[in-house]
Amino acid sequence: MSKEEFHTFNSDMHSSVTPSQEDYIEMIYRISKNNGYVRIYELSKMLNVKPSSVTKMVQKLSDLGYLKYQKYGVIVLENKGLEFGKRLLNRHNAVENLLRILKVNENNILSETEKIEHTISEETLDCICRFVEKELDN
Repeated sequence: MSKEEFHTFNSDMHSSVTPSQEDYIEMIYRISKNNGYVRIYELSKMLNVKPSSVTKMVQKLSDLGYLKYQKYGVIVLENKGLEFGKRLLNRHNAVENLLRILKVNENNILSETEKIEHTISEETLDCICRFVEKELDN
């Protein structure tokens, strides 16, 4: 393999969004599936971060057009956030299911899923989704 074939890592899913921002959007999507919105304290609790950190990130994501948020109000995903959140959750579930099929130690599945989901390409994710579907159907 020649030196020219190696490349630095680049996320495929949304080039303007960091892995941390993806985690927030995914969690907002997860929580808001039930009632359409989420509050800062809920997000803080689920992500194990301080409410002040959540507020800063939510403001950034609002500026990027993923959600609506008013100070001391609720967080509601915009269409862009809903679509992206759904994709992020599907990606998470596919990777997690793959690790379960591979019989990865249950104590490591969540942390390994987090590592993999932020670095996987769309093409590889599609292959994993097809594989996992076949395995779960058997």
